[in-house]
Amino acid sequence: MVSATRVLDDADRKNGDVCSPTPYTLQEPAHFVKMLIPADNPLTEEGIELGRQLFYDPLLSMNGAVSCASCHLPQLGFGDGKAFSIGVNGQEGPRSSLPLANVGYYYKGLFWDGRSKSLEDQALIPVREPHEMNSDWSLVELKLRNHPKYPELFRKAFSITDRKEITRFLVAKAIAQFERTLISANAKYDQVLAGKATYTASEERGRKIFFDASDDLPKSECGHCHLDPLFTNLDFQNNGIQQVTSLEDFPDKGRGKITKIIYDNGKFRVPTLRNIELTAPYMHDGRFETLEAVLDHYASGGHLADNLNPNVRQLNFSKQDKIDLIAFLKTLTDTSFVQNPAFANPFNE
Repeated sequence: MVSATRVLDDADRKNGDVCSPTPYTLQEPAHFVKMLIPADNPLTEEGIELGRQLFYDPLLSMNGAVSCASCHLPQLGFGDGKAFSIGVNGQEGPRSSLPLANVGYYYKGLFWDGRSKSLEDQALIPVREPHEMNSDWSLVELKLRNHPKYPELFRKAFSITDRKEITRFLVAKAIAQFERTLISANAKYDQVLAGKATYTASEERGRKIFFDASDDLPKSECGHCHLDPLFTNLDFQNNGIQQVTSLEDFPDKGRGKITKIIYDNGKFRVPTLRNIELTAPYMHDGRFETLEAVLDHYASGGHLADNLNPNVRQLNFSKQDKIDLIAFLKTLTDTSFVQNPAFANPFNE
């Protein structure tokens, strides 16, 4: 093994100095389905660590000021707390950043519109997006190949023998490996399931309203789209936040822009509610700043459209109903997830 400070050169290839990455066993929650991990990108300790470094490194951006973590902050549930994400030179993106908790389980596509089929595909996009990192992959590859640290990290993670083997595709694989470890499953909700905690009266009442579990309480219809344990069904829906006269009038066509199916216009991914307390503002355009405002929207029944989700309808919530629903939603906050040192910025260590 060469030292951690040595940089790859032609002698590495001649000497057959090839690393064997250490397999990483993902600790998955018992109440989750098994994560589908691509055969050509198995999890390794070295790959995950490289991915963490790249995730937090602004080197990937044009001006060296924006990293993946700029829009996905651990303390905010891996969201960014903004209605619209901010990229290089203060450029504002068209949508808010989706939180990354449990993103490895998103088998129906990534982004609000589902345009990327895998984490590997998704990781390639921000670098070249003008309103995100606004860079060029050829330039990023060159910077990584000439970096004092990264060639060695790529060698350990992917058994390369020449710095020229560092490509955008290996970068994407490493970031995807790190993101697959971002599992959030230790909230109070999970602890109650495991028999390690109990709900307060307000939380329990909110749980029953959320899951329509009592004939004596109002039906919220929340659980149809926000299925446990991920608290999303990973689908794309129109939840009535935009008022239009026809399906062609949505200013942001969402899923419809990808599928070219008019019935998909105005549909967006059903976001996870895990860590929802930390991920305001809400919706793809960040229009609601509080959970109270979100509940007010759903209680109103939303704006009618031909493709409005049928579960979005006028609800008769009392003030106490809303208090209890929010109390339950806060049981989805996973403090151990947002404070996990394995997910933290390595440049602050």
